[in-house]
Amino acid sequence: MKYAIKTRFIFEGTFFVGAENKSQAKEYVEKHCGLVLGGDIHSSLSCEDVDWDFLVHPEKVIAGGRRVS
Repeated sequence: MKYAIKTRFIFEGTFFVGAENKSQAKEYVEKHCGLVLGGDIHSSLSCEDVDWDFLVHPEKVIAGGRRVS
């Protein structure tokens, strides 16, 4: 038998962003910062404008499941 188990991995941390105000800082993080599984945290902003501090290991949340075969 196989089961499909919905799972979330939550990486939590902080981006430190140079901006004119809080609203602009949030916009920069939304548009220019990300994470790819198997890759790295990244940003299209210059190194002078952004830095980050994130935990290496995520929180794992099991959300449910169902039998698939």
